[in-house]
Amino acid sequence: MFRRREPVPFAFVAEADRFRSNVTPPPRQRASRVQLLGQSLMTLTVVGGLAGALLFGIPSLQQDDSSGSGRVHQSEAAHR
Repeated sequence: MFRRREPVPFAFVAEADRFRSNVTPPPRQRASRVQLLGQSLMTLTVVGGLAGALLFGIPSLQQDDSSGSGRVHQSEAAHR
């Protein structure tokens, strides 16, 4: 059994760790249609924003190797 190292002046404080209530909480209320619609629209907005960020972001991350020669690009200052 769990024992505390420091002295506890009252017994109910020592037993507070294993106290459980016998009172059940009230049942949750179901969300109304308006709340469900709002949550659905918010979810669709977030998912659409992430999908749009991927659609516009992935092409900008890919390297453009359209030159076909495979040589390293040098700046104009290297040619002078």
